[in-house]
Amino acid sequence: MADCLFCKIIAGEIPSTKVYEDELVFAFRDIAPQAPTHILVIPKAHISGCNGVTPDNSAVVAHIFEVIPQIAAAEGLTGGYRVVSNCGDDAGQTVHHLHFHILGGKKLTLEMA
Repeated sequence: MADCLFCKIIAGEIPSTKVYEDELVFAFRDIAPQAPTHILVIPKAHISGCNGVTPDNSAVVAHIFEVIPQIAAAEGLTGGYRVVSNCGDDAGQTVHHLHFHILGGKKLTLEMA
């Protein structure tokens, strides 16, 4: 999508700090980290969010969950990490392109908003 922030990042129109890329997935550091390690993992194909996952595009989501442990290991998150996806405006989704946050690098609390 032409006006999607994450599509522009994937296209190189907006700079990011890339930590991983393959033919399906792009991962980069969050510009407002909520933990010492905060990485966003996104499909290169535009999917609006969790509600946009269909049988036709769900394989990319499976691939993302194959890649996440590789990224976590490369980042040294040996004590554990959290994977979060905000689904919709009420959940705090601010960019309507499916993305998963990898959070780690410290002991995370169980507090929920």
